[in-house]
Amino acid sequence: MAIPPPPGPQQPQDPPPQGAYGQPYGPPYGNGLPYQTWGQGYSPYSRPAPVNGLAVAALVLGIMCFLPAVGLILGLIALAQIKRRGERGRGLAIGGIAMSSLGLALLVLFFATGSASEFWEGVKDGAREARDAGVTFSVKKGECFDVPGGSLEGEPYKVRTVSCSGRHQAEVFADYKLTDARYPGTATLTEIAEEKCFALQSAYAMDVWAIPDYVDVYYFTPTRESWRFGDRAINCMFGHTDAKSKLTGSLRRDAGTLTGDQFAYLQADVLLYDALDTVPDAANVEDDLPGHRAWAERVAAALSEQTRNLRTHEWQDDADKPVADQAKALERAREEWRKAAEATDADAFYTHYDKGSALLEGRAAITAREALGLATTPPSHDSDDSEGSGGDTRGEERV
Repeated sequence: MAIPPPPGPQQPQDPPPQGAYGQPYGPPYGNGLPYQTWGQGYSPYSRPAPVNGLAVAALVLGIMCFLPAVGLILGLIALAQIKRRGERGRGLAIGGIAMSSLGLALLVLFFATGSASEFWEGVKDGAREARDAGVTFSVKKGECFDVPGGSLEGEPYKVRTVSCSGRHQAEVFADYKLTDARYPGTATLTEIAEEKCFALQSAYAMDVWAIPDYVDVYYFTPTRESWRFGDRAINCMFGHTDAKSKLTGSLRRDAGTLTGDQFAYLQADVLLYDALDTVPDAANVEDDLPGHRAWAERVAAALSEQTRNLRTHEWQDDADKPVADQAKALERAREEWRKAAEATDADAFYTHYDKGSALLEGRAAITAREALGLATTPPSHDSDDSEGSGGDTRGEERV
């Protein structure tokens, strides 16, 4: 009679088949997988563990002494991650911690001893020296300045701002910003400056009568050297035609300095003078009669709009009648300019041109301006002056 085996797990009768190196084939062994699994921190096929990225960042920040506190924190975080993940880079993290700690200590010492204040003063002194040497040159709209030991027609590289109420060499009336990526060259900058400065002067000095005959328009443009430092400004300014003489008082007449009635009157006046400034290049009518006729047509159209604006504005009692009389004079002037635009020869043009011009700045205009508190001396229109008041346009490069 066979005796049954004792209770318990079934034991294999024969040993499992062996592999070539004494290892068993197939499950169940260990965790039930046919092969042994790889432990965390290791890679199959002898692939090395990755380097911790924060350790690298900590070392870089430590070497560059840039944000040392950040480098120190990153190094500590990297050590914790390396230990938990089994990554490489422990030496990098320790190096970053050491160098960041040194940088942080030096930074604390730098501020504690007052060296930071001395450093900042040195930076400001260096900036001032660079500006004086011509690396940067900056004047702003509305500022008045002198050029120590020089003139606007030389090569000014250092200016001293002064009050516009006193004597000064120049008054800045516009800043025009260029957007070119590359330096456009001296000739192109000069062309742009002449066009923009002439167009922008009436927005700052709306009262043409208040600009003396001895005032010219000047400008500063960037040089090739200053362009590399980000200089993109064309500065337009009023200056005295005599380098040894100076201006007195500001020429600014705009919405910020005028009363409501003054601004309305000059707004209408600007329409006329903008049209007058479009006179043909040919000085003699005989040389370009069609061009002068077209010019007279533009002036007549500006006079129509100017008269309409003067009549629609509500003036204060003491200015109402003088402005109304000026509007009537401008209407008569418009008729003369219209006839000049229809002239068939130079003599007929001159006849109507002379009559129309006399009505623009006659007694009615002076009386209206006096009532409004504006300049009462008509501008000079001598043949020596180009582009009306303001004379020729002169410019210099910023050094």
